Amino acid sequence: MKTIPKKILYSVKYQLLRFYHAYKSWAWYYKILTWVLTLVSLHFLYFFYLMLFFPPITATQFGSLVSGHGLKREYVCLKNISSNAVLAVMGAEDQLFAEHYGFDLESIEKALEYNKRKPKKMRGASTISQQVAKNVFLWQGRSWIRKGLEVYFTLMIETLWSKKRIIETYLNIAEMGDGVFGIQAASKKYFNKDAKYLSREEAAKIAACLPNPKRYKVKPVSPYVSFRIPWIMQQMDQIEPDEDIQLLLKKAFQK
Repeated sequence: MKTIPKKILYSVKYQLLRFYHAYKSWAWYYKILTWVLTLVSLHFLYFFYLMLFFPPITATQFGSLVSGHGLKREYVCLKNISSNAVLAVMGAEDQLFAEHYGFDLESIEKALEYNKRKPKKMRGASTISQQVAKNVFLWQGRSWIRKGLEVYFTLMIETLWSKKRIIETYLNIAEMGDGVFGIQAASKKYFNKDAKYLSREEAAKIAACLPNPKRYKVKPVSPYVSFRIPWIMQQMDQIEPDEDIQLLLKKAFQK
């Protein structure tokens, strides 16, 4: 009986080993690809979920809970929020909200020039869309990676969500006091009423604390908030007649 030459056996063994290692390698790549596709799918599903529902919890809200500041919030639809609140946050934080595509380039340019002159007193230029992106999807802190992700999420929000949905989400997730999140919780805490019944001055008071709600107080009114209230009310009067803002308000509060 003839035996198979060792040379052939070694060759077959070598080929089998090559096939085995190639299979293991491809199996590893397949696992990575599967995980990536799963994460991407979940990522988009969450985006679409947030088009209909408010986030279960945001990074800022979680941080407030962990740090012992508590979590007071009550999600409400935009139709149950006073138009004064919409005008107040736009007047205070983002007057071009109805027009831009996520970024206010003019404000960014001004902020960069200001920060060059006064590096110890930095000024931001985040739009309402950027603030939603930061609060809903990102962790607290500052880094170039986080800034890059903020740009990405802002573009996604502006592409997939309506302006109505963006402002509705912002008014429900923004911190408006120490551990107080959203306009409804703030309205009940400071004025003992639903957000639907906020006056212009009351809405301006809440909006005045937005740059730093842990530092600037609505009750008792801190000096900075007191200084900002008349300015915000003036901005509300100026932006209200704008066609884009009128269209946004019409869509937001149509029956």
